[in-house]
Amino acid sequence: MPQEIKLPELGENIESADVVSILVKPGDNIEKEQGLIEIETDKATVEVPSTVAGIVKEVIVKVGEKVKTGQIIVYLEDGEDKTTSSAEKKPSEEKKDAKPKPEAELKVEKKEEAKKTISEKSDSGKKEISELKLPELGENIDSASIVSVLVKEGDFIEKDQGILEIETDKATIEVPSTLTGKITEILVKPGDTASVGQTLLKVSSESKEDKKPAKEEKEEPKKAEKKAVEEKEEGKKEETQAGEPVVAQIEQQPPILKDAAPAAPSVRRIARELGVDINTVPGTGPDGRISMDDVKAFVKKLNEERGGKAGIGVKQEALPDFSKFGEVERKRMSSIRSKTAEHMSYAWVSIPHVTQHDKADITELERIRKEFNPKVEKAGGKLTITAIMIKVAAGALKVFPQFNSSIDMEKKEIIYKKYFNIGVAVDTEHGLIVPVLKDADKKNLIEISVELASMAEKARNRKISLDELQGGCFTITNLGGIGGTSFTPIVNAPEVSILGISRGSFEPVFISGEGEEGKGRFEPRLMLPLSLSYDHRIIDGANAARFLRWICEALEQPMKLLVEG
Repeated sequence: MPQEIKLPELGENIESADVVSILVKPGDNIEKEQGLIEIETDKATVEVPSTVAGIVKEVIVKVGEKVKTGQIIVYLEDGEDKTTSSAEKKPSEEKKDAKPKPEAELKVEKKEEAKKTISEKSDSGKKEISELKLPELGENIDSASIVSVLVKEGDFIEKDQGILEIETDKATIEVPSTLTGKITEILVKPGDTASVGQTLLKVSSESKEDKKPAKEEKEEPKKAEKKAVEEKEEGKKEETQAGEPVVAQIEQQPPILKDAAPAAPSVRRIARELGVDINTVPGTGPDGRISMDDVKAFVKKLNEERGGKAGIGVKQEALPDFSKFGEVERKRMSSIRSKTAEHMSYAWVSIPHVTQHDKADITELERIRKEFNPKVEKAGGKLTITAIMIKVAAGALKVFPQFNSSIDMEKKEIIYKKYFNIGVAVDTEHGLIVPVLKDADKKNLIEISVELASMAEKARNRKISLDELQGGCFTITNLGGIGGTSFTPIVNAPEVSILGISRGSFEPVFISGEGEEGKGRFEPRLMLPLSLSYDHRIIDGANAARFLRWICEALEQPMKLLVEG
């Protein structure tokens, strides 16, 4: 029986992706975990592995298509188990191998098998009732809000037919039926919160042929009364314009708090991250329900208003016809570049940026780095200034916890993080990607160097996983390999600070003399320019200067990191 391989959950707030390439074709015998397709989200390009082994029957998607989480991408047929020899095969398997069954017979068997998924009729002729429950929704997701019910009592449903639309804190998805039969009772309604394993519907084992014409069915008094009440509450459906389908109204979701705006948890979280009061956002959904698009449109409007005539976020003026002046070429932005542009625009407008500059004397550090680098290279990494800075930054975040935080403007709260994950900006031909090295404070320099080299390579080859791009506390961006004396990096929201590294160079530094007869002198020292951009809503200038000075001193005197960090 063909197996469906669906696009899995892609990460927080990621509901779809673009298909970049197809890695298999019909007839291919694939193994479990083998890559099927390559997709690109607004954060990275990753491979989607198969969850089972088998033979590719059909590839449903094509290059350039946008697919949603939960959408079928490939159909597989069961392949021969390579670990089982012919001598170990069961008699039934040998019979199957010896003579394939006719297609008509297989169809009959599949039909019979499908019938077994619902309760069979008893000897008395009565139809048994089966319960359809809310399935597992993913890691750490125990419940979901019911957005809409797509069926009604009395409907005959097929297996895999959509029955409900639910919303978790990660995405809005359609719940398919695992049964075939007639709906006898619906136990949830829009606005309810259902737990994993909770019964949603009750389905009778009645077949489609058993269903009587609607005109011949006689409604029971209670059912007729219930229907009349529902019709009265529902009222007349609005007529659509331009011949579009009529959309039934959905009951308003009960507010989370008194007088709170109707919105799902995921929408509320995004609003908080964007610094928007959800109660001020106009909802365009049924009964004023606020969607993700409503929040984005509201923020965009605010940005345009705040930006003024010369500000960031203002609506772009019409471009001239550049072809009048010479040859031009238009290329569509990649998903990564487009998302980077949007995110940077939001960060620049919403965060009051200040940048603190300083220099660290790394003359001694550079000597030690070159001395220990061969040992690190044997382990598979490279001891770079970036790798060292990751370790130093983790120590600095412990000493200055306000730099390891995020702001919740809706609740007027500061979220202090007790973990130390450092992101490193990697320049790739596909755009800027920021892999995150987790628990940097718990790893030595060899471990950090090896992991950093591996993540950077995967980022450039579009093999980075979504998990490796999430959970950052602080970001480092190093332009020293290219050049420059300083720059102003943009804070990677919802983080509150980012450290920029420029190219080190030898400069004459005045060294004070020691003792009464000591005289000061100038010496050539290798100085490393550092630029710290920070969110002035939570970090004051004095704290930023102390934070950056601490980093400089830790690079100049490694014992400071061991003692304080």
